[in-house]
Amino acid sequence: MKPDRIPPVERHAAPRTPPTPASVSELRPSNAAGALVSGAAVIVAAAGIWLSTRDSAVLWVAGQITLAFAMVQWFALLHECGHDTLFRTSAWNALVGRFAAFFSVIPFHTWKRVHARHHTWTGWQDVDPTTAALVPRPLHPAERTLTDVCWKLWIPLFSVLYRFNNFWNLPRLLRLFPKSADRRRIVVSLAAMCGAYAATAAFLGPSQLLRIGGVALLLALAAEELLLLSQHTHIPQHLSRGDAVRPFPMLEQEVFTRTLVFPAWLSASWLHIDAHGLHHMYPFVPGYRLREIAYEPQNRIDGWTWVRRVRAMRGEVFLFQNRLRTGEIV
Repeated sequence: MKPDRIPPVERHAAPRTPPTPASVSELRPSNAAGALVSGAAVIVAAAGIWLSTRDSAVLWVAGQITLAFAMVQWFALLHECGHDTLFRTSAWNALVGRFAAFFSVIPFHTWKRVHARHHTWTGWQDVDPTTAALVPRPLHPAERTLTDVCWKLWIPLFSVLYRFNNFWNLPRLLRLFPKSADRRRIVVSLAAMCGAYAATAAFLGPSQLLRIGGVALLLALAAEELLLLSQHTHIPQHLSRGDAVRPFPMLEQEVFTRTLVFPAWLSASWLHIDAHGLHHMYPFVPGYRLREIAYEPQNRIDGWTWVRRVRAMRGEVFLFQNRLRTGEIV
């Protein structure tokens, strides 16, 4: 078996020729479905917050786990709203998207702009703003040690750096988006998020805010790190090396994208954010309808199998190399 191909979880029962975008164009969002999944996230988050305010240590632990689960749900909702695929109505996507951004620690406008560019340039690792930091390069010994230690101890370093570098790094954002209208909205978006967090801390008090959301946020960042890194990391991609290049069409992005297969209930709870191959091929299809597409993309692997394999690797090897070099089937 060639090392640059991940074996599927099972034999392909679905067609190996992908459907055309036109043939799945009826898989569109609905306001009812968007309201249902948003309402479920509100209920789970409210339950987690309530449990986290109880005096019982057992209830507090249950609350932190529940709230962490809800935070990943909100990250999935942010992803959908950024594509305008949670609701049919754009205004509802914008409203819920800003609410989801609060729980995700990612400003909504910067998410929309950066994530759109990610979809445009998937496959060109040094052009895609979300993968450029992982272009293979010599690492300083301290950088290598930090990466390996955090990866081994499940410290979500990448999840934090992913947020800061892509969505909070104002100088970089201003370079990526030089138009004045974009720059104004970026600055306003970042300022509004800072204001929202400052107001929350002032209302609850720093110690209560940390008690309610501290451990939950750490757990959510750890879970999201695996989801984020599962999508494109360690898969061979092209390097433009500064040359002018053309984006890969949606259907051709399949080879640069990995799909995890988790239990149906977990995948559905997180709007099938694990079905990332299908998402890149059909980004206009809502996450909650992706599994209706009768196609199994390449690079499809059981989620828990993938987690075990990558956690057995050194962080520096997994993050900054790819399977053509290492031969690792992950």
